[in-house]
Amino acid sequence: MRAADLSLKGDHGWAYRDVTLHAEPGCVTAITGQAGSGRTSLLLTLAGRMKPTGGTISVAGHTSPKAIRRIAALGLVDGVNDLEKALSVGEHLHERSPGLLRRGRQEARAARALELAGLDLPPDDRTLVRDLGREQRIRLGIALALLDEPGLLVADNIDIGVTADQEEAIWGTLSDLAGLGLTIVASCVEDAPAPSVHLPSGAAAREGAARGAEAVPDGDGENDGQETRKGHEGEDR
Repeated sequence: MRAADLSLKGDHGWAYRDVTLHAEPGCVTAITGQAGSGRTSLLLTLAGRMKPTGGTISVAGHTSPKAIRRIAALGLVDGVNDLEKALSVGEHLHERSPGLLRRGRQEARAARALELAGLDLPPDDRTLVRDLGREQRIRLGIALALLDEPGLLVADNIDIGVTADQEEAIWGTLSDLAGLGLTIVASCVEDAPAPSVHLPSGAAAREGAARGAEAVPDGDGENDGQETRKGHEGEDR
């Protein structure tokens, strides 16, 4: 993934501006910054879910958001692809992996995704999302993203609502996934144990700055003008 002078401006000013980064397969890159610095908007742009207003981006040689979406998968991004609290772990996995030829294959694939995400639960687990801790929800989001077999995986707010030990363990899992050849980009508030791009805070990058920017829904929809849902739980626009 290569981005040069990437910028996003909405009705309330710049969400982020002039970001340049290069992320190879097998590497973890962190996006750091305080609330309002545009971390989430940048992640969504890198994953083809938001269209930048300036600069260039390519992922595996592709430059259009639609093509990038086929390569990039979202881990948990609060306010964008929230987990349904009333559904179980197993129900989330089943909904994310339709169309597989046989149930046995589906369960094996889901079990492998859970294992790689570091979530020690069976693929038919009946635990409701509302009963999962924040670390478990982050890991379930990673597992669901892995079902898409992405080349690029992005995850938001890695250090929000978790202990220092839990955060360290999550970074370890992301590093292990990178070791399998994935490109990983994850955001956090504080310093991260990975090469980082820091986004400054300020009036021009306050929360909500990207409102009105051109957004792309998660999936293969053709409408590139849909607006991203409002975030919560520390989510940073």
